[in-house]
Amino acid sequence: MEKLDLYINGAYVAAQGDRTFTRSNPISGDVATVAAAASLSDVAKAVDAAASAFATWSVTSPGERRRKLLAAADNLNARGDDIVQAMKDEIGATEAWARFNVMLAADMLVEAASLTTHIKGEVIPSNRPGSTAMAVRQPAGVVLAMAPWNAPVILGVRAIATPLACGNTVVMKTSELCPRVHALIVEAVAEAGLPAGVLNAISNDPDEAPEVVAALIEHPAIRRVNFTGSTRVGRVISELAGRHLKPALLELGGKAPMIVLEDADVEAAVAAAGFGAYMNQGQICMSTERIITVGDAGDRFAEAFTGKVETLTAGDPSAGNAPLGSLVNMAGADRIRSLIADALDKGATLIGGGGSGTMLNAAALDHVTPDMRIYTEESFGPVVAIIRAGSVDEAVRIANESEFGLSAAVFGHDTMAALAVAKRIESGICHVNGPTVHDEAQMPFGGVKASGYGRFGGTWGIHEFTELRWITMQDGDLHYPI
Repeated sequence: MEKLDLYINGAYVAAQGDRTFTRSNPISGDVATVAAAASLSDVAKAVDAAASAFATWSVTSPGERRRKLLAAADNLNARGDDIVQAMKDEIGATEAWARFNVMLAADMLVEAASLTTHIKGEVIPSNRPGSTAMAVRQPAGVVLAMAPWNAPVILGVRAIATPLACGNTVVMKTSELCPRVHALIVEAVAEAGLPAGVLNAISNDPDEAPEVVAALIEHPAIRRVNFTGSTRVGRVISELAGRHLKPALLELGGKAPMIVLEDADVEAAVAAAGFGAYMNQGQICMSTERIITVGDAGDRFAEAFTGKVETLTAGDPSAGNAPLGSLVNMAGADRIRSLIADALDKGATLIGGGGSGTMLNAAALDHVTPDMRIYTEESFGPVVAIIRAGSVDEAVRIANESEFGLSAAVFGHDTMAALAVAKRIESGICHVNGPTVHDEAQMPFGGVKASGYGRFGGTWGIHEFTELRWITMQDGDLHYPI
């Protein structure tokens, strides 16, 4: 099996001492990938290469950066088959989810290309005669990008595209669970003609992740940090970045609520919940984890949803004959089984369920109450809680009880009433009569509370990855008090 090397300063290089680690297929247990395990010396080399390349890349014209990002989008699409296979092998993804990843990630590169001429400032009226004052946005420097395994192409590209468009250089720490997928992304983008050192990639042994991440954040050349992943790890990264006074953009966990109002179109709500709760086996930060029904909508929704859930079975993605694939590992599957068992012991009713190993069928738990773990814990798997509320106010209270606040949805026939409910939900994203799982390259994407802070997407991403400077040009007869 071919070993994946590090990508530093425009070249593929072995890790110091030729150290490696392996990633196994979550279904078969066979080795899926052998990847280089970077040392702290390799980390320093990658950041130093990015720092050296910054001087040139930061002044590259917007048109040139645009052309390279558009070429990267074409490269990514051309590698679609290889990426799909890698996602099946490393994380047990279905072909549909892998193809969607490639499509949206390519769109993100196109959107990033369009941003190169939207890095704008403004002239500000000055009280000083003869003074022209400007607010100017400039590239920040070297950006550290860390992306997870669950939507590896979408989130991997999102971590690097806007920083590159803004004139920054990048060091990407790839996920230990999908190093081959992330290597294919880096290859597609780098081979679009990026100068050596503009994009670098480090893979690492899972056991050494804390030391590698700390070394990256502590390096003086790193000026911005962006991380997508769990809230637990996000807290660590936030603390490290704060200690070194480095701005961090964090997109973390979620426990997305979907409120079904009494006048909702139940058929539409069921379709959205089926997609939102179970796409990619529920392993999406925006996944619908709580369906909060109001009044008599509860029984109508649960009855209709049962039919949907029972059709969503899991199977080996290599066979391509089941709507759901594998969870990323046995630990994730065991966690789902544990959450279901706990809820059943405390009085919940199971809809669907079953499966074996890492391949679990869709499941829903009706009549979930606050004493059940699934009421508050992020499941990140193919199970959703149905919680009954007696009123709209109670439904909003339940939605906001969570520590998380990434995505949400409200279903109701009266769209203005549903919008009023949406405005009361504490989340960075909310969709009226749409699923909680929804992403577009040009939209402001991010959460509140324990779901993180900052925004990816569109011009909001520009604000995250540039420095805002005040610059003046002064002329005339200037007088000073001393």
